[in-house]
Amino acid sequence: MKITTQYLSDYEYKASTDKGHSVTIDMKREGKTGQSPMEMVLSALTGCIAVEIALMIQKRKKTLVDLIIEAEATRRDQNPKGFTEIHLKFILISPDAELTELEKIARLGMEKYCSVSDSLNADVEFSCEVRRM
Repeated sequence: MKITTQYLSDYEYKASTDKGHSVTIDMKREGKTGQSPMEMVLSALTGCIAVEIALMIQKRKKTLVDLIIEAEATRRDQNPKGFTEIHLKFILISPDAELTELEKIARLGMEKYCSVSDSLNADVEFSCEVRRM
């Protein structure tokens, strides 16, 4: 996987995949048009879990009418201001799935199958290279 992030202004950047898909990273305090990096992390987490939940419900031959995941996070006060707590609220609408089944599916999606939640819990080895042009 490769992402290229390009400067647009001091508080705005464009991040693109090698397949040409892009998002705008927006760190402005006013007039924001995009998500901040930490908002993107939460969006990636909820999107990843949502896909896993939908696939598990489909695999169990149940009907998924709607799925909403609300994420609230707390961050450290000091730099780096990473997440210290993330609370997820799952709202699943299914006429033929029991609450206990949906709870199990949500937990599996969050704890076992979502690569974003796994990455948030992982020890990731970082390396860097700097080039001056």
